[in-house]
Amino acid sequence: MQNLLGISLETISPDKAVVGKLLSAAQRNLEDAQLVGLSAENRFDAAYKAVMQLAIVALHSHGYRTLTSKPGHHQTALQTLTTSVGLPQSQVIVLDALRKQRNLSDYSGDTVPDSTVVACLDSADALMAHVKAWLEKNRPQLL
Repeated sequence: MQNLLGISLETISPDKAVVGKLLSAAQRNLEDAQLVGLSAENRFDAAYKAVMQLAIVALHSHGYRTLTSKPGHHQTALQTLTTSVGLPQSQVIVLDALRKQRNLSDYSGDTVPDSTVVACLDSADALMAHVKAWLEKNRPQLL
């Protein structure tokens, strides 16, 4: 991650309060993504937002955040999950595919199939468990 400083990452001071707020926000988004009355696109957006919040927590726990003023900050946050919290590359590939689906939905108006909503929600749930377990083991002072 050090090699991305100034390119797509900047340093910050890890903060327990920020981690707590992001984890709570991700949990709320996971709950919203399960609301059957919402459209598939809104459920997908909520689940994807939880994924991004968890990726931000992972970076934050190492003292980094993405440079949101530069393009590709979602991609950077997701791709650093292998380094930040040891997420298997196979899961990062799935998350990156969901990022691409989000771009199609947001910028082209593509609809989101229910199966993609389920995949995003399952991935977000798994990432929540992974990030929390990593924090408990490696950065308990941030919980």
